[in-house]
Amino acid sequence: MLEVNKVSLKYGQSPILHDVSFTAPVGQVTTIMGTNGVGKTSLLRALSGRHPYTTGDITLDGEALNHVSAVQAARKGIAYVPQGREVFPMMSVAENLETGFACLPKGDRSVPDRVFDLFPVLLEMKDRRGGDLSGGQQQQLAIARALITGPKVLLLDEPTEGIQPNVIQQIGRAIAQLRDRGDMAIVLVEQNVDFAFRAADHFVMMKRGEVWRKMQKDKCTRQDIIDSLAL
Repeated sequence: MLEVNKVSLKYGQSPILHDVSFTAPVGQVTTIMGTNGVGKTSLLRALSGRHPYTTGDITLDGEALNHVSAVQAARKGIAYVPQGREVFPMMSVAENLETGFACLPKGDRSVPDRVFDLFPVLLEMKDRRGGDLSGGQQQQLAIARALITGPKVLLLDEPTEGIQPNVIQQIGRAIAQLRDRGDMAIVLVEQNVDFAFRAADHFVMMKRGEVWRKMQKDKCTRQDIIDSLAL
């Protein structure tokens, strides 16, 4: 389980996050939702070690991960799929996947078959340059690259943004399969209400850098989510 306790973050002197607390259990999808600018991406950047936070605690399986770097977070088991994908355009699909080896011991540096089971198109295109893939294919590559590290926590930032509907369905099925394996916690930031509602086990609603409501999927409806976003 990932536990986030009263995490605050600033950009310069501008406060972005204020005492954010939630838990992300293993075998479940925790979906972070809110309108643009409420701090969702900043939260994932803090969890992944990409941006320092000012106060608070982050714990994974009972171990404090306070103020770790991005490399340290990856080695501890936190994988981050950023908004915009950040695929290396001049490197092949295979080479992009191999960049995930950086935080692994030499004996573990191989691409698991399950990555290609989740995203078969990547096997077909393994010699094609990352920049030549469609947006949806790049998104699948970015998720696959994160899975190379064998994470305990998978952070996904807007995985459906700018993606064609058939690939959104494929990504949704992949997330469901990863959740059902029961060996990782998934934290999903998503604006697509339909996708988020299908994927989530519970919701963390944010407003102005704070968590203001938490909801279990089995105790709310899609309309409840829409109404919460509108408040």
